[in-house]
Amino acid sequence: MHRHHNGVKTAVLFGAIWAVLLLIGGLLASSFRAPVILLVFVLIGVGTSAYGYWNSATLALRAMRARPVSEAEQPATYHIVRELSTTARQPMPRLYVSPTMAPNAFATGRNPENAAVCCTEGILQMLDERELRGVLGHELMHVYNRDILTSSVAGALAGIITSVAQFGLFFGSMLGGGRDEDRPNPLAMLLLSLMAPLAATVIQLAISRTREYDADEDGAKLTGDPLALASALRKLELGTRQLPLPPERELVNSSHMMIANPFRGQGVAKLFATHPPMAERIARLEALAGYRR
Repeated sequence: MHRHHNGVKTAVLFGAIWAVLLLIGGLLASSFRAPVILLVFVLIGVGTSAYGYWNSATLALRAMRARPVSEAEQPATYHIVRELSTTARQPMPRLYVSPTMAPNAFATGRNPENAAVCCTEGILQMLDERELRGVLGHELMHVYNRDILTSSVAGALAGIITSVAQFGLFFGSMLGGGRDEDRPNPLAMLLLSLMAPLAATVIQLAISRTREYDADEDGAKLTGDPLALASALRKLELGTRQLPLPPERELVNSSHMMIANPFRGQGVAKLFATHPPMAERIARLEALAGYRR
C-alpha cells in the first residue's frame, strides 16, 4: 500500500537523461567531422566521474574534516551500526565524526566492504539514541542500495552532456562543413549548450531526490521504526536552517550524500536541491507507520 516505486522512478529518470544525451549526439553527429575531439570530451566526463566514484569516501570525509573514532569514543553509535549491519547481513562500516556543529550525517563508499559512516558532532548532540538509530539506518541503506554508484553514473551522464554541449558551442563554427548549409546554426548551438546541461542537471538532481526517498523507506524497514527517522528529520530541518554549512566547492560536491540539505535554499534554488522537501519525507514515513492525514 505504501510502495512509491522509487526504483521505477529512478529508471525513468535515467531513461530521460539518456534521451537528452542521444538527442544532442544525434544533432551534432551530422554536423561535425572531428569525432576524435568529441570522444576526448566524453572520456574526460567519464574519467572525472569514475575518479569521484572510486574515491568517494576519501573526498567526502576530507571535505567534512572527519576523523575515525573508536568504539570506546562512540559506544552508542558503534552499537547501533553493528546491530543494523548484522541485521542486514552486511560488513561493519568504518565510523567517523566530523567536528562541525551543523547537524548532519552521511554514508559513503563504493560498496559495503569499503563503506564509511560519518556523523557530525552537531547531530550526535541533537538526536536521542532512537532518532540516531533511524538516521544511521537511512545512511546504511544508501550503501546497501549502491546509491554512490547510481549518483556517479548520473553524474557521468550529466558531465558527458555538458561536455558534448560545450563541444558544440565552441567548435561549431570551426568544425562545420564547407558549405553554409552544412555548418551548425549558431543560435541552435547556443541554445543546445545552455539547455542540454540544464536539463541533465535537473534530471540528475531528481535522481538524487528519488534515492533519498528510497533510503528513507528502506532504512525505516531496517530499523522497524519509521517514526524515529521522521522525528530526526524534523529536528534536522530546524538545525540545518540555523547552522548551514558554507557553500564551499568540496562541501557542495559531497552534499548529496548527506541526510539533510546542509545549505540554505529558497525559491528557484529548490529546483536544484539534492534532497526532497522534508515535509514530504516525513509524511511518507508517517504513512509507513500507519498514520493517515
